[in-house]
Amino acid sequence: MTEPSRTVEVERKYDVDVSTPLPLWQGIPGVDAVTAGEARALDARYFDTDDGALSRAGVALRRRTGGPDEGWHVKGPREGDGRLELGWPLGEGEELPEAVATMIARWTTAPLSPLARIENDRTAYLLTGPDGVMAEFVDDRVRATDLRRGAQREWREWEMELGPAAPADAAGRESFFAAVEHAVRAAGGRDSASGSKLARALGF
Repeated sequence: MTEPSRTVEVERKYDVDVSTPLPLWQGIPGVDAVTAGEARALDARYFDTDDGALSRAGVALRRRTGGPDEGWHVKGPREGDGRLELGWPLGEGEELPEAVATMIARWTTAPLSPLARIENDRTAYLLTGPDGVMAEFVDDRVRATDLRRGAQREWREWEMELGPAAPADAAGRESFFAAVEHAVRAAGGRDSASGSKLARALGF
């Protein structure tokens, strides 16, 4: 079985209006520079069983093209402040790779069908400090289609995800995110009303 990449996502999400200006990052603990924005065109299709077995387990399965981590992704249930994401290469064609099917068999072996499509015009910024990348901030303009109901939704959101040089201790992370949220709110952002892009695409 192909060994997947493994990433523990620790992030915060924020809702913003279409015209909201980007936050100013001065004063974020440990951050001394912010890179220029990198544009990414992302196109993801999510899959589940007809009865939503993966969703009920808190698991998301997607095939995404575009960006540095394009491929098949399985996001596991949230554990504490993070969520484990496993990744595999796109492979040939659009069929579910055997390694991915083996991984999700712990939750279901039932047939899968398309659940949602999420297209995302993303601009990504790296917040760096003396030891490297502390976090990645992304400005997302999202177009989502609920493939089973035909509903379409559009919105803009921000995400801040901790990087390899982020504080390792809970107090340091709390201080970092407190400063981030101060900057976000000063710009006009607000806490996300939905737990994930997929949930929002489906109307939750």
